[in-house]
Amino acid sequence: MKAFDLSQKVALVTGGNGGIGLGIARGLAKAGAAVAVAGRNRQKLSAAAAELEGLGAKALAVACDVTDAAAVTAMVEETQARLGGPDILVNNAGTNIRKRPEDLTAEEWQQVMDANLTSAFLCAKACYPFMKQAGGGKILNNGSMLSIFGAPWSSAYGASKGGVVQLTRSLAAAWAADNIQVNCILPGWIDTDLTRLARREVDGLNDHVLKRTPAARWGRPEDFEGLAAFFAGPASDFVTGAALPVDGGFSISL
Repeated sequence: MKAFDLSQKVALVTGGNGGIGLGIARGLAKAGAAVAVAGRNRQKLSAAAAELEGLGAKALAVACDVTDAAAVTAMVEETQARLGGPDILVNNAGTNIRKRPEDLTAEEWQQVMDANLTSAFLCAKACYPFMKQAGGGKILNNGSMLSIFGAPWSSAYGASKGGVVQLTRSLAAAWAADNIQVNCILPGWIDTDLTRLARREVDGLNDHVLKRTPAARWGRPEDFEGLAAFFAGPASDFVTGAALPVDGGFSISL
């Protein structure tokens, strides 16, 4: 369907070398986009790019610290020079430090804020001129259900992801006139390396998630492939500023 056709489009996915980010990158590649995956682990980046090429897509691995403004500018310029675009930006890179607020240092707080929130702003700002010049673009931010809920071990993470939702709305309002749609997904409990670590650190988490989630399972990276094609393609041209839970019903279940 043309509404989901991303051929001739170039996507840049931060944190696209694993987990949800790689799931999104796969969806974009399958819909026809050329995809640049960015991150700090060069080995994982190379493997991700090779996998995307195996799906028939043009792919590029770009090593970048997305908390560094100069590095972000270089990342976007390299993507533009080697693939074109970028027409689509997915702000997926992020981190978490699971501590109670009284145990969290100021440096740890700032580390989470920079990785999750400031990076999204820097990447969006760097991509904006290219999207404006092209006559439009798509930005998809990765929020979290912890922008809705509170948890005693996620004060910095939850605050940063709440900020991502508000940043999404602000950018959507600012850039609608430039035909740039900016939306946000709110992943629930997804089976990734990060959440496997959480299951080791938080007693009873696995059982709680399965009991609370109407779908009775953890999400998987492949659950984001279709969403990626929707938010990145013509099908979502009149959708902007939205924040969509992707959680198997966790957020609507008592």
